[in-house]
Amino acid sequence: MDNDNYSNEDDDNNSSKDPIIGKIFFSKYKAIKKLGEGSFGKVYKAEYNDQYFAIKMEYKGKDQGLLEIEATIMSYLKGPYIPYIKSYGYSGDFNVLVMQLLDKSLEDLINKYSTFSIKTVAMLGYQMVNILQFIHDRHIIHRDIKPDNFVMGAKEDNAKLYILDFGLAKKYRSSRTLIQYPYIKKKKLTGTARYASIHALEAYEQSRRDDLESVGYVLMYFLRGNLPWQGLKVRSKEDRYKKILEKKRETSSEYLCKDFPIQFFEYVDYTRKLEYEENPNYDLLKQKFKDVLKEINEEMDYIYDWTTGTDLKKRVNKKAEKTSENSSEENEKNSEKDLESNNHDDQIDKIATRQINRNDTHEISRERGGEDKVESVCCTM
Repeated sequence: MDNDNYSNEDDDNNSSKDPIIGKIFFSKYKAIKKLGEGSFGKVYKAEYNDQYFAIKMEYKGKDQGLLEIEATIMSYLKGPYIPYIKSYGYSGDFNVLVMQLLDKSLEDLINKYSTFSIKTVAMLGYQMVNILQFIHDRHIIHRDIKPDNFVMGAKEDNAKLYILDFGLAKKYRSSRTLIQYPYIKKKKLTGTARYASIHALEAYEQSRRDDLESVGYVLMYFLRGNLPWQGLKVRSKEDRYKKILEKKRETSSEYLCKDFPIQFFEYVDYTRKLEYEENPNYDLLKQKFKDVLKEINEEMDYIYDWTTGTDLKKRVNKKAEKTSENSSEENEKNSEKDLESNNHDDQIDKIATRQINRNDTHEISRERGGEDKVESVCCTM
């Protein structure tokens, strides 16, 4: 599809022609509006007991079966940055995932504003690293970091950043021994070429460093409005990957981040130099974004470029800051039982094994309309 960004502003004119509209899933959730469609599935807004949810679906028997992977990993990760799951199962010709309904993605917002302020990018960067630390501590890497997959919460939760789309996520180490899986070269890119790490573009096995490096490219895209490897003249998809890789290799961290606070350069430079099995210093990276805010005389108040006057009146800054600062401790408490569950670990391991087998034989990079962006399916309002 040509558009993978979804919000309440979407045109409802075609709803009457969509056979899914009005259909009830699991005898509860009535689909009332199509939110979007991508190469990996469809998303609808659904209603049950005067509450709204997102329904994500894919046809049964799809080669990749990404929705089962996503549902399993999200259930395993459940925590303050992950949309909660209500139901997962089969309905008619579809695999169906019912989950929390969120607001606009960062892709929606950057399309509206073209660039974000240094303050907004620093606050987003802090939260992104915090989110990845939460996921990585639970032995999972995302492998498709991009603006589409970070989404703001809805209503009173609208200051909070969530992460979506775990269809390409996988375990990077054993949850029992903490030994990372072997560093091998695969056949194809996994992820989105524009934001993928250099190692990912080289088709090497990914680890924590690759998620963090991708965050750096996302943040510079927000600040600059573009990246040096966009708009390259290419002859094919393979040629696009090759030229993006070449351009990323020759683009220094200094050049990419010039004219912006030095902490952004330090972030990109640090993540590019991480070794495959190296433990990232998440606290160091988060501190860089705090230092940016201090340097420009701003605070981590969660007031973004798009925050409205109404939201400002409702926002309690101290509460928002306390929620973010104490999130790691709360995450440990919320996920303690899941981490100790051998049954759940076994389920993740089985999914991971299937992923490895698929990844060796299928190209699961994501492309759209000649661009290097993924056709994601975003569960937004």
